[in-house]
Amino acid sequence: MKKGKLLTLLPLMLLPFAMTGCNNVKKTIGICQLVAHPALDKATEGFIKAVEDGLGKGNVTFDVQEAAGDSATCTTICNSFVSKKVDLIMANATPALQAAANSTLDIPILGTSVTEYGVALSIKDFKGTVGGNISGTSDLAPLDGQADMVKELFPDAKTVGMLYCSAEANSKYQIDTIKGFLENKGFTTKTITFADSNDLQSVLTANINDLDVLYIPTDNTCADNTTVIDSICRPAELPIVCGEENLCKGCGVASLSIDYFNLGKKTGEMAVEILKDGKDISTMPIAYDASPVKKFNKAICEELGITVPSSYVEIA
Repeated sequence: MKKGKLLTLLPLMLLPFAMTGCNNVKKTIGICQLVAHPALDKATEGFIKAVEDGLGKGNVTFDVQEAAGDSATCTTICNSFVSKKVDLIMANATPALQAAANSTLDIPILGTSVTEYGVALSIKDFKGTVGGNISGTSDLAPLDGQADMVKELFPDAKTVGMLYCSAEANSKYQIDTIKGFLENKGFTTKTITFADSNDLQSVLTANINDLDVLYIPTDNTCADNTTVIDSICRPAELPIVCGEENLCKGCGVASLSIDYFNLGKKTGEMAVEILKDGKDISTMPIAYDASPVKKFNKAICEELGITVPSSYVEIA
């Protein structure tokens, strides 16, 4: 009789331990980053920090893979994550998000450093929530504010060039949007597109003499080739206004920029909500950095003789 009672009670006694074990099951997160450059690197760092803070370092493993700027490699990486049955995929930059979205309908996917999810995922009349197994954060700074910055710094300029890689849909979205803002301020605009890094130098060189200012959005190919851009524009004394801080650090004079580390942290916090708290990713709206900052590149501004207002913050 006593033995029977003990056997009956034993499963109940073990139940709390079993439940605790389930809650502390180690999670695996696959991170697909399009290319290595400071903005995307900081987003990944912020993501990992927030996840480790929320889940505990011992409770999560990160499989971080970088695609060297190649969309096809993003597809290979994301398919490998699906085969490994990771608990969540973090896709850093638009091609990584697109690859992840095409690889699974079941594993939660969080994007970061993605400018416009409606454009990236071909969603008509995008309302801010993707639905399904996808959410994340956007690196879009106010484009009207960036146009205001061009006018503030270069009120006498006539023609503003807009440079971007035609392979990046989110760059085209930014150019199409800011074009109207710039033209409403009286500027003539000239769109300059290049297919990849191989023809960037020749395309930019062919157009540089027609411009008073150059604008570059949050374009990953440009960000990966700031040395080339700077070697052409600085000797020609052509100032560049950039869509983000790290691009500006390499070749620009000023930027209305978000903080990519904080953007990554926000994405990581969303991951914790999903993996720890059981939040439904299909209901999670895309999040934004609400506090972009006007920043300037002191070295290039001094060389080109450009004085910025005291409200601008120097890029470290």
